[in-house]
Amino acid sequence: MPETTDVRGGATAPSGERPEGADVLVLGGAGVDTIVRVPELPLPYADSYMIDSGIRTRAGQTGDFVALGLAALGLRTHHLDLLGDDPEGGLVRALHHEHGIALTALPQPAGTKRAVNLVGPDGRRLSLYDTTRAHPEDRFPEATVRALAAASRHVHVTITQPCAHALPVLRETGVPLSTDLHDWDGENPYHEPFAYAADVVFLSAAALADPERTMRRIARRGRARTVVATAGAEGAFLLADGELTEVPAAEPPAPVVDSNGAGDAFAAAFLYGRLAGEPAERCARYGALAGAHACTVPADRADAIGREELLRRAAVPSP
Repeated sequence: MPETTDVRGGATAPSGERPEGADVLVLGGAGVDTIVRVPELPLPYADSYMIDSGIRTRAGQTGDFVALGLAALGLRTHHLDLLGDDPEGGLVRALHHEHGIALTALPQPAGTKRAVNLVGPDGRRLSLYDTTRAHPEDRFPEATVRALAAASRHVHVTITQPCAHALPVLRETGVPLSTDLHDWDGENPYHEPFAYAADVVFLSAAALADPERTMRRIARRGRARTVVATAGAEGAFLLADGELTEVPAAEPPAPVVDSNGAGDAFAAAFLYGRLAGEPAERCARYGALAGAHACTVPADRADAIGREELLRRAAVPSP
C-alpha cells in the first residue's frame, strides 16, 4: 500500500485510511518554476544576457496555484500529486505547509516536475517544461483517488498524464469535476478526455480561431454546462446553460508584472463562487478580479487574493 503525506499534520499515513473532508481536491500540477526576467520576448539570440533582476526558483505550477487560490479564499483544499525526494519536492511541500494546504505526495522516482519561465517586461511569459520528470505510465493509485474524491465537494483536474488515467475513477465517484485546458487549440486530441469529462471547463482563447465554436463543441460532446474561455486583458467568454456572454476584464489594482498564474487564479475564484451557490456570471466576475490581482504579483512570489479583498472589489460595479 502506498504511503501519502498530509502536510498539515506532518505525518505519514496509509492511503487507505479515510481522509479528512475537503471543499476541493486538486489533482496534479505540482512543481517548481525557475523565473528569468528577460528584456524582451521573443528573446533575440545572443551569447549571453546579464539578468540584473536575479534568477529565482520557487514552488508553484498550475495545481499549486489553483490550490493556493482556493485556500486563500477560505476553502478547505487538498492537493494530490507525484513528488520527487529532491530539493524541488521540498519547495513544493514547504509551500503547502506555509499556506495550510493538505498535500498527499506520492513518490515520483523521476523527480519533481520543473520548468523555466522567461518573463518579458509586459508580463508575458514563455515556459520551458522538463519532460524527463514524468512518464506515460505514471499513475495515481485508484484507491487513493477514490477516497480523496469521495471526501470532497468538488475535484479540479489538471491535464497531466496521471490525471488522464484517473478520469474514469473520478467520474464513477459522481463528484463534480472541473479542468483547465490552458492554451488548447481545439484540435489536439490529448485534451479531449478532460474537456468532455468535466462539468466546468476553463481554457484560454489565445489559440482558438473561434472561441464560441470550440466552447459549444465542448458543451455538446461532453458533460459541461459551464465553459469559460479567458482572453487576458479583453476579459473572458462565458457559456452557461447554452447562453454565451462576454465577461469584462477587471482593472488590475497595481501595475502588471507577470501573467503567470492568472488563469489558475481565475479558476480558483470561479470555483469559490460556484461552491458558494453564486450564479455563473458572478463566478466569472470573481474570476476576472482574481486573475487581475495575480497579474500584479511578481513571478518569484506565490500569493493569491483573499476572500475579504475579493468580495470588496466585487462590490464595486465593473466599468
